[in-house]
Amino acid sequence: MLPVDNKSRVGVMTARPHKRSISGLRWYIITLIFVVTCINYIDRSSVGLLFTHFGPELGISREQYSWIGAILLFAYTLSQSVSGRLYDRFGARIGFAVSIVVWCIAAMAHAAITGFAGFAAASFFLGLGEAGNWPGAAKVVAEWFPQRERATGMAIFNGGASMGGVLGPLLVAALLDPWIGWRRTFVVVGSLGFFWLVAWLIVYRPLDSNPWVTDEERRYILDGQSQSTREASPSLRVLLSYRQTWGILLARFIVDPIWWLYMLWLPTYLKDVHHLSLKDIGIFQWAPYLCAALGALFGGWAAGRLIARGKTVDRARKIVVGSAACLMPFGILAARFHRPYPALICIAIVLFGFQMWISNVQTLPSDLFPQSAVGTVAGLGGTAAGISSLFFNLCTGWIVTHMGYGAVLILAGLLAPFGAVLLLLLVGTIRRIEIPTTLTNRE
Repeated sequence: MLPVDNKSRVGVMTARPHKRSISGLRWYIITLIFVVTCINYIDRSSVGLLFTHFGPELGISREQYSWIGAILLFAYTLSQSVSGRLYDRFGARIGFAVSIVVWCIAAMAHAAITGFAGFAAASFFLGLGEAGNWPGAAKVVAEWFPQRERATGMAIFNGGASMGGVLGPLLVAALLDPWIGWRRTFVVVGSLGFFWLVAWLIVYRPLDSNPWVTDEERRYILDGQSQSTREASPSLRVLLSYRQTWGILLARFIVDPIWWLYMLWLPTYLKDVHHLSLKDIGIFQWAPYLCAALGALFGGWAAGRLIARGKTVDRARKIVVGSAACLMPFGILAARFHRPYPALICIAIVLFGFQMWISNVQTLPSDLFPQSAVGTVAGLGGTAAGISSLFFNLCTGWIVTHMGYGAVLILAGLLAPFGAVLLLLLVGTIRRIEIPTTLTNRE
């Protein structure tokens, strides 16, 4: 398909104006993505938080819990590439609806578990549904934001993950569990996504058919995007032939286990090493995730600011990614502290750096590839992240049992600089790849 100019695209893509068009609709849409990502992480963090309560009650050991995390991550990994393809083919409206229904039912199903098998089954479907949030969000940001604003859009979306980490301990551990017990808590947090889904189905349509968007905003978005937005989707074989794809995959493979380590194991670390109760964990654990939310926003703001001041997209992304990689080794220092507060400060710096990093790395598919491939490449990156996180989580269970948490924190602290070097070497100059039309839509 031959590219068309922006004026033609505006003419083709302009939907019938709605009598109540919303100015700045893209910011409302990214706010919805922020909220659903927050719900996603509340549901996910509730597993690790409440395990410190129901694990001993149901007789589930730490090593068995590492297998639960591995099962969740296996489903998450399996779902990433499938979800990315689903979003590219059927769009974000249907994609998010499917993901939400699956993960919310799975989250609520945790209320009925009586042992390891039920826990494993519920966690499998939780990972299967939750994975779709990430390629879906990347797809929405690529469609609704010009390139100069994409890191900001991704930062807001990733801020939802961190804010879920902030609200999860306060809502689940400090409020709901002491009040209504762990089983009813799973039902409450699992139902949140259904309320969000109603708003999503009302507000969201693709840019080319959304009745709420103004013509002015549509032109602004399209003027900041590449000219060709309706290319056929390149096949997986074609996308995997580019070293830039492998740069994203390897970076996610190496660095993402850092986030999963703290997401799945921070509550048990605080209980086992620093002897905090579940209520105390709920009071203190939110702070590192608040720093993570600030890191996501700062990473997006910093990249956008650098671009606005004349830096190229290539230069801006690399400055932010490199700076973030230098912060994540602070986790090594956490292993040396015997009091919880200094350790939590170090962990907060790690999570700030990770979200600063991931806000820009997850923007790379839309920087490098056409919109028709963004969901697929983002899904492949999530698959790579899930595979490594799965194995790292299994290793964590063994290392914690035989060597202690310090060894895991040191190992995780070494990953980010290595991942950053590989990313910069393989991706090279960050600019749009022009995929020949003869190579698109060939399975």
